[in-house]
Formats: sequence, C-alpha cells, structure tokens
Amino acid sequence: MQVMTPRGPALVDVDEVTDARLLLVLTHGSAGGVDAPDLLAVRDAALGVGASVARVTQAFRVAGARAPGSAVKQDEAWEIVLGELRARWPGLPVVQGGRSNGARVACRTAREVGAAAVVALAFPLHLPGKPERSRAGELRDAGVDVLVVNGDRDPFGVPDAADAARLVVVPGEGHDLKRDPARVGEVVAEWIIHYA
Repeated sequence: MQVMTPRGPALVDVDEVTDARLLLVLTHGSAGGVDAPDLLAVRDAALGVGASVARVTQAFRVAGARAPGSAVKQDEAWEIVLGELRARWPGLPVVQGGRSNGARVACRTAREVGAAAVVALAFPLHLPGKPERSRAGELRDAGVDVLVVNGDRDPFGVPDAADAARLVVVPGEGHDLKRDPARVGEVVAEWIIHYA
C-alpha cells in the first residue's frame, strides 16, 4: 500500500489477522528499514495475539535519504499515513510505535493521531556521549501510555522508568535489539493487548 505525503510516497506493508482486536503501526529508525529483526519479531508476536500490523517505510526512506530531516515535516507525513490507516480500519484501536527515530515520531504524534498507546523500541534518549541533551520530554509528553524497550548496552542511553508507563531493559542488548528479538516481541505483545 502506498500513501502520498508532502514528502513523497510512504510505503505500508500490512499483515492482517481475522477479527483483529487492534492495529499496531510500526516504523523504522533513521537509517534502517521495516525488516529490522526487532520489528519483524514484534510483528510476529502481535499477529499471535490478534493484532493486525502495518509496517510503514516513511517517505524520507522511500526517497533514499538516511536522515529524516525536520521533525515537523516528518511528523506531518506520519499523521497523513495514520489518517489513511485509521480510515481503512475505522473503529479499531491503534497502537503506534517504532524503533529509535521511529519511536520518537510515535511519541510526538500519539495524541494528534488518536493512538491508544505507544511502543518505543531502542528509544534514543540522547546522542552517544551527550547525556545532557536528553529527549526524555518526548516520552513524558506523548499523552498516552508508552512502553519502552531498550538494551542495557545502548550507546543512546536508557530512559528513566518514571518517563514511561513501562520500561523494559533487556540485558546484553545494544541499540539494534537483535540478540534476542523474540524476547522483544513477547514483551510488546503482552503489553499491547491491554489496549484492544
């Protein structure tokens, strides 16, 4: 599925279940894609608990850019994609999320798009080596419950438990959450089902 945004087309890969209880919308980080191991594991686990899953390749990545550019423009494009998805599945609760930069987008736009909750994988609390430039406010200002799953070896830092509805720190994991992606999927599936 393709959705046109002011930044160009975004691509949406949809995996549906019969009688879905909710729609989980996921997106990638700045330089990654929707086939990252943790995103695929989350998709598989979510399908197993009755959620249809939409994985969104944002317009900047479709255009070949490795950096998202302006947060305002990225969020604007995201809101258009979510509007299309909500129209396709009217009345279905939506949980949105992503990894790294995608988690930031999900937090910043949650209220605007009417998300029931946010899943933040590898939330980049700060740039490596720059803890004074914290992005914790994006978690606190989401306006909905946020699940954060981070590795304890993430050079982008680990948010404080007080800044999220739930924080799960996975031992031995870095920013890519690829050592045990199935565990990440289990954590997310157990949590999102409460928003159905």
